[in-house]
Amino acid sequence: MTPPSLSSQNPNTNPSSRRVSPESESDQAPVRPNPNNGVYFLSFNQDHGCFAAGLEQGFRVFDADPYKPMFRREFESPGGIGTVAMLFRYNQIALVGGGPRPVYPKNKVMIWDDHASRCISELTFRSEVRSVKLRRDRIFVALQHKVYGYNFADFRVMEQVETAANPRGLLEVSHSVGPMVMVCPGLHKGQVRVHHLHGSKLVSAHDSKIVALALTQDGSFMATASSKGTLIRIFNTRDASLLQEVRRGAERAYIYSIAFSSTAQWLAVSSDKGTVHVFGLKIDSGLFGNDRSHVASEANFSKSSAISSLSIFKGVLPRYFSSEWSLAQFRLPEGLEHYVAFGRQKNTVLIAAMDGSFYQCLFDPVNGGEMTQLGYHNFLKPEETF
Repeated sequence: MTPPSLSSQNPNTNPSSRRVSPESESDQAPVRPNPNNGVYFLSFNQDHGCFAAGLEQGFRVFDADPYKPMFRREFESPGGIGTVAMLFRYNQIALVGGGPRPVYPKNKVMIWDDHASRCISELTFRSEVRSVKLRRDRIFVALQHKVYGYNFADFRVMEQVETAANPRGLLEVSHSVGPMVMVCPGLHKGQVRVHHLHGSKLVSAHDSKIVALALTQDGSFMATASSKGTLIRIFNTRDASLLQEVRRGAERAYIYSIAFSSTAQWLAVSSDKGTVHVFGLKIDSGLFGNDRSHVASEANFSKSSAISSLSIFKGVLPRYFSSEWSLAQFRLPEGLEHYVAFGRQKNTVLIAAMDGSFYQCLFDPVNGGEMTQLGYHNFLKPEETF
């Protein structure tokens, strides 16, 4: 079953629905500095063409590049939305209740049909849903200790995977045409499970707890970050080889999001330190199946990457001094939870923040440095037209 395309033909309407149906301190996400703005969830869709916000009352969807309010949905029964899982721009959206007064129970995934302006089906679990990801053929649901995969056509259970404690609902799936790849936390600290249609493998990605994951569109490559937040590692998902390691910084940080560009040429990272980093990657599909060392040699580093000038002392000085640093940066207030994606325009980064801020930035792929802000919007402003 292929869901119909998402419609935005009536952007000024607000249809209502009558259907209502702990880890260690160092691993926990920072407390949001402005909890009263009513934003419970932010996420870009699969191609970064739009983003969704789960709010204290309903949810909203926005075109991302160029920025434009697309539509919003509110409910007659008041309550919050904690997850809005889109499938490109298709008409079916997975919703989970959120906040202190959820509009739906937090242990249910509601499949919202925007053409019908109602929920057409639901999945119920014994514990709270942590996250949901959609493919054209699958619905994946992450719980605290388990991930389920359902056939989109008839909701049959196709996958059941045990995980370590997963309060953030870390879960990513490939979404291009081709074999499916799903990644989620493994059974132990620092592990990532890479699941294919015909099996899965466990990758020891970090020594500390995994807090962020990302996949390329076809699932060929995976990026991971731990609770230390200093290093991001890129792996080949087929053979679990480490292809590249980049350094966000020297101090601990909580990684909010990681995003690959559509060509896997660039990687963007956001954290509670307030800086969005862009790294140049040296991976391509031609690397598939090659035996790569766990620390890439300096001779193969991309020319566009920023590498410490002390790299000649690698093996003598600590790894910090020979690390690969970000090419470009954009500064935001520290502690502001924000999520990154790449824009349709070449060399642009999109940033959506929990305070309602939305930025479009341009980076120089050759000289790097501070990004140029191209645009800013507040998507929570009441005057924004839907």
